[in-house]
Amino acid sequence: MYYNDNTLLFNDGEWLKAKDLMVSPYAQTMHYGIGVFEGIRSYATPQGTKIFKSAEHYKRLLYSADKMHLKLNYTHDQFTKLTYELLEKNNLSNSYIRPLIYTGANMSLFTNDEVHVMICAWDWGNFLGTKLLNVMTSSYQRPNPKACHVEAKVTGHYVNSILATTEAKQKGFDEALLLDMNENVAEGPGANFFFEKDKVLYTCPSGNILPGITRATIFELCNELGIKLVEKYFTPDEVRGADGAFFTGTAAEVLGLNSLDKVNFKLKFENTLGSILQKKYTRRVAFNE
Repeated sequence: MYYNDNTLLFNDGEWLKAKDLMVSPYAQTMHYGIGVFEGIRSYATPQGTKIFKSAEHYKRLLYSADKMHLKLNYTHDQFTKLTYELLEKNNLSNSYIRPLIYTGANMSLFTNDEVHVMICAWDWGNFLGTKLLNVMTSSYQRPNPKACHVEAKVTGHYVNSILATTEAKQKGFDEALLLDMNENVAEGPGANFFFEKDKVLYTCPSGNILPGITRATIFELCNELGIKLVEKYFTPDEVRGADGAFFTGTAAEVLGLNSLDKVNFKLKFENTLGSILQKKYTRRVAFNE
């Protein structure tokens, strides 16, 4: 589903067919999860194909690489130019873009200087679908921020995400909601979380989460629309039975939730602030507003 015989990707300064890319079986990224990546979307707009917040995504990629001691010789502007070229070569407009920084052969527990850059893209719909989600509080916590750089988008961190999502699906739910080390709500396995109560939106502060670029866009939209948004710590008990809730992320975009731990949210999603923001976000990315 991600590529065909003619799909091209960028790897270390070359344009290769995806099927021809060779990676060392001793790559440190494969064995130990030392690598960083981004998830970016492009959209067909009246002004042509536009990558949404490319600079913000690639600046975060550079930040993540620095935190993982992976040395890069690219600027965010160079990454953006290469990505537009990638989309043109593959005739893509509405697409999901995945830059990956991975390492060479290294079985030691320290990073080395062999760093590779790959950028690929494919046509991918909403990551979590379009229907309202039934979510459970996960038994897995987000990593302690003193154990790793939780604000960096690191490949190995997503083992935690896979475990949480797998547990949720095995128990009949659509997705998980993870807590932090203090038993406060943190985020979903691949998305940030907001809930609504009495016409006020709440989301947890940065520090125990990956502060998403879609999350930042919701902050911008709330400011434009005059919606009150509060960052604070809160428990699952405060969320269950609230007026509404939604996830945000580049892959998920803005997606409403139906319930948490089998307790439905009070309002129909179309009557929530989340629905207003979902529509506004869709227009923002589709019309480059």
